[in-house]
Amino acid sequence: MTDRELDAAGITDPALRHAYRQCRRLNARHGRTYFLATRLLPVEHRAAVHALYGFARWADDIVDTLDPAVGLEHRDAALCALHRTLAEGLRGSGSSEPVVLALADTARRYAIDHRLFADFMAAMHADLSVTGYATYADLRAYMHGSAAVIGLQMLPVLGTVAPREAAAPHAAALGVAFQLTNFLRDVGEDLDRGRVYLPADLLMAHGADRPLLRWSRATGRPDRRITAALREFEALTRDVYRQAVPGIPMLADVSRPCIRTACVLYGGILDAVAADGYAVVHRRAAVSRGRRATVAADGLVRVAAARLRVRGRRRAAYVPQSPPLESSRRSVHEEVA
Repeated sequence: MTDRELDAAGITDPALRHAYRQCRRLNARHGRTYFLATRLLPVEHRAAVHALYGFARWADDIVDTLDPAVGLEHRDAALCALHRTLAEGLRGSGSSEPVVLALADTARRYAIDHRLFADFMAAMHADLSVTGYATYADLRAYMHGSAAVIGLQMLPVLGTVAPREAAAPHAAALGVAFQLTNFLRDVGEDLDRGRVYLPADLLMAHGADRPLLRWSRATGRPDRRITAALREFEALTRDVYRQAVPGIPMLADVSRPCIRTACVLYGGILDAVAADGYAVVHRRAAVSRGRRATVAADGLVRVAAARLRVRGRRRAAYVPQSPPLESSRRSVHEEVA
């Protein structure tokens, strides 16, 4: 993490600075799309977002390791240890784990409800034993802890211009939309981990099931039944995005470009999946570098416009106390500089 981000956030303790840097590295390594969008946030808020995302990635990595030497027992023990460390950190007992240290500091700074972290950990524990979901309703219940709470954790950091309780359902929906997008993109990789996030009743409605998915993965051959199920899952995901988007104008002006950019980039993954013929059982679809650059450039323009609007409002609200002419001139030069 750059010193500029840490300085802007008022993070001066050396151990905390090290902890936040570790979170930023996790974000940069694992979340290219979201990391890019995070760069559009005001510099003083980026450290908190890296802490929230870094912790989520760490827990997810424990659950999703493909190392055959790390069995279910070891992953369960590691997750339980992380849960205990998290609880101690949130209670203010401190932590030797940098990611937990940064997360606890962010939770304190922004008064984030600790129950959101407990719900997240419950979902991570579920991933160790639950390998599929009978219905879409069952999947959505799981995603409250795995995805919706991430959006709710982010809300105090982003800030709102509407009452937070009005923005909360949209923030939760956006977290769900992002995860549904990941589920669609990662169908093949999740199969390798023994998991299927496509609801069984949705697959069945198109004559597909888990054995058919495994056969298609093993042979590399597409199947129209799977394609139809994936297309319906995409439609469900796009509907969740439609529920989420009205919440973007409720965010603080300077936070909107970041979330809008993340929304467009993640939505672009759905477009890439469709353009690739719904071949996600065999390979992962990705947004092109050119498209990512275009969306990021648009986000930068929106950031600049938002900052100008905020400055304009501050200037309009400021009533000068008739400073001496020389002092006034100096302030103008400083502003231009």
